[in-house]
Amino acid sequence: MAPKKQPTPEDRSDAIQIVLAGLASGQDFNPVLEKLGALHIRNNTFPADELLELASDAIDESGATTADPIDFEKIRERFLPEHRFSGKNQHYKSKYAISAAAMIHGGVYPDLLDDAAWWQTDDLWIYSFFALLIFIRAAAERTGRSVEEVALSIADRRLVRLAPTKG
Repeated sequence: MAPKKQPTPEDRSDAIQIVLAGLASGQDFNPVLEKLGALHIRNNTFPADELLELASDAIDESGATTADPIDFEKIRERFLPEHRFSGKNQHYKSKYAISAAAMIHGGVYPDLLDDAAWWQTDDLWIYSFFALLIFIRAAAERTGRSVEEVALSIADRRLVRLAPTKG
């Protein structure tokens, strides 16, 4: 049996570059999803792991603490109103990704591969992108900055130089 393909450091860098440049440019999220989809490795959590770590950074950017948390109630409806999650599976997967980002921010790294293995679809990365978008929007609202400014701040903290994006 051939070993499963693993993401390279360049793949990881590309995923971070694509998502932060896309969000910093203010472009619609569908082209960003398409570009991330081209990087996704079948039967691997990549790029979900990178996206959830960026979502953790966004939680940090928001200034959320145990004394002043981000309210989880209706978080998807408040910060991603243009995307409707339908059916039990989509609701579960999106809540899992949101919770996984919060776990990472709290210092507990979830077992992404094992947790998502039963899903029978290879889409954790999509729900992880939505979690990132939710937490970046939450950070923007809580800090009075734009989504673009929050994305640029995350890029700065990670020392990522953003290249201009092409639609």
